Amino acid sequence: MSRACLLGLTIALFGLTGCSFSMPHKFALPGKHWQTRSGQLQYRNGNATVVGDVVVRYSKHGDFELTFSKGPGLALLTIQQDEQFAHISGPMARLGWTGRVDHAPQQLRGWLSLRDVIMHAQDRQSISHEVGAEKFQFRF
Repeated sequence: MSRACLLGLTIALFGLTGCSFSMPHKFALPGKHWQTRSGQLQYRNGNATVVGDVVVRYSKHGDFELTFSKGPGLALLTIQQDEQFAHISGPMARLGWTGRVDHAPQQLRGWLSLRDVIMHAQDRQSISHEVGAEKFQFRF
């Protein structure tokens, strides 16, 4: 195989798989200085209402995690988020999503707005937040 052909094949292969060569975003791991809150979340949108357990953890540096579950072992939605990036997974996130927060799909933006709401709520026992047709009611 000629060098030109090999170079062309390498460039084509990189073009098709270039995304997989980039390093994934590294989220901070929860540590002893993170604050943890647990309670109940009632989520409503135009079609359904879901009530479940919620655990949120966050650091003073803006790192954030949220797990919304229905009973032990059944996570409906999980979020890892910092100031610029997020990773959302679980059945309520459909296929899930990872990327820059400012490029998030419209259907996930309500969930991604929770980071700032919860972190600024201090120690309030009840937090209500509404984004379009979505309503989030937390009781810690």
